[in-house]
Amino acid sequence: MQIHQLQTKNKFKKKKRKGRGGKRGTYSGKGQKGQKARAGRKLEPAIRGVIKRYPKLRGYKFKKFDRKIVVLNLQDLEGKFKEGETITPLVLIEKKIIKKQKGKIPFVRILGKGEISTKLNFEQCYLSKSAKEKIEKCGTKK
Repeated sequence: MQIHQLQTKNKFKKKKRKGRGGKRGTYSGKGQKGQKARAGRKLEPAIRGVIKRYPKLRGYKFKKFDRKIVVLNLQDLEGKFKEGETITPLVLIEKKIIKKQKGKIPFVRILGKGEISTKLNFEQCYLSKSAKEKIEKCGTKK
């Protein structure tokens, strides 16, 4: 047997061509109107419209700071630090009083609940009015 003598076992079936009239009726098997009934239709990706509109949506804001503020009270710090020690967010993470958030050092805010007896220096921490008064009463200047 040679190449020119080869024949297929099954005959090729012709592809059905929609939209050519004939026995399919007025709409040629495509239904009525709409994007799917049109010639040369190209469907728009579903997400594209959302992406194009997104910055124009009401209330859209770019959030630059995704770090949250960790709240601590003076009673949480009492007895965990020595006299004159400096308190920063890094020191608080090392002593396992607070944790990192998404791999970043969080902002720390100290509130005035409870009492404090040791002189402590606060750096890179936000202090409430009541906490600031109690810390200054103890003898620390911030």
